[in-house]
Amino acid sequence: MSIGMPLLGDFFPEIEVVTTHGPMKLPQDMKGKWWVLFSHPADFTPVCTTEFVAFQKRLDQFRELGCELVGMSIDQVFAHIKWVEWIKKELGVTIEFPIIADHGPVANKLGLVHPGKGSNTVRAVFIIDPEGKLRLMIYYPQEIGRNMDEIVRAVKALKTSDANGVAIPADWPNNELIKDEVIVPPADTVVDAEQRSSQYECFDWWFCHKKL
Repeated sequence: MSIGMPLLGDFFPEIEVVTTHGPMKLPQDMKGKWWVLFSHPADFTPVCTTEFVAFQKRLDQFRELGCELVGMSIDQVFAHIKWVEWIKKELGVTIEFPIIADHGPVANKLGLVHPGKGSNTVRAVFIIDPEGKLRLMIYYPQEIGRNMDEIVRAVKALKTSDANGVAIPADWPNNELIKDEVIVPPADTVVDAEQRSSQYECFDWWFCHKKL
């Protein structure tokens, strides 16, 4: 199978997978929900272990946003099960989300195998919306663990943008310029541009912001 990569805005490719919670059909089984699929290089590795603990400790935050988590790597399901058991026994953390056991086809379909890094999957994050569309992708090298708070923030930001028709500034909700406010879409007519400063707080007509 050729290595590919879905694009932002594409529907997530249909896949049937084996997981620690049984077989799943994606994205069908997550229809109507936001969900995060994240891949890790391998079970029983230090960085991946810290990530799984961090994801689990934020699971309630994701679920408050109506978002589920799904992990994945090119490991057999029994390895996932044993690793989850180890994490519970040695670290006192119970992993509650499913982990996909892939033997290659899914990783290839999603562009998760770097030719220069052997057969391990890269650290990728996909955020998929309730319609099954891919809304955000982040790729990390094997050597660098992810920031889970940023992934929580990204889900919240996407939902806020969709619900309010606005753009989200850097480091929101703690932006250096406009704090927790959001950015109003740019004017698309001369009249609209002239009226902007009377409708919103603006640095200029093309950079206006407001509270939600």
